[in-house]
Amino acid sequence: MEKKKVLIVDDDSRNIFALVNTLKARSFECLSCLSAEEALKILKNDSSIDAVLMDMMMPEMDGYEAIPLIKAIPSQENTFVVAVTAQAMTGDREKCLEAGADAYISKPVDVDKLLQILGEI
Repeated sequence: MEKKKVLIVDDDSRNIFALVNTLKARSFECLSCLSAEEALKILKNDSSIDAVLMDMMMPEMDGYEAIPLIKAIPSQENTFVVAVTAQAMTGDREKCLEAGADAYISKPVDVDKLLQILGEI
């Protein structure tokens, strides 16, 4: 089975560290960055990414702005985007899906649920 490649986008390096270690231990290849702007640059240059874990609440450009821009990149239009948010408020899931996310998960991330979601790609 081919290793899945995941880009983790979060402005908190502690979240990146935890997710990278969790996913690498389960045979995922991981890339990471601290901003949506940096994610867009990576995605424009790497068409081998299978999924993006996008923190929805970041300074400058948040996930709600970034996801439609990701889906607009010709090589990324089918990339699986998981919205990750610390604010599990009423309507968040729907708002994330309306922005173009394919799935939604809240922080702290339930690893089993995340692996189930990533198993769909």
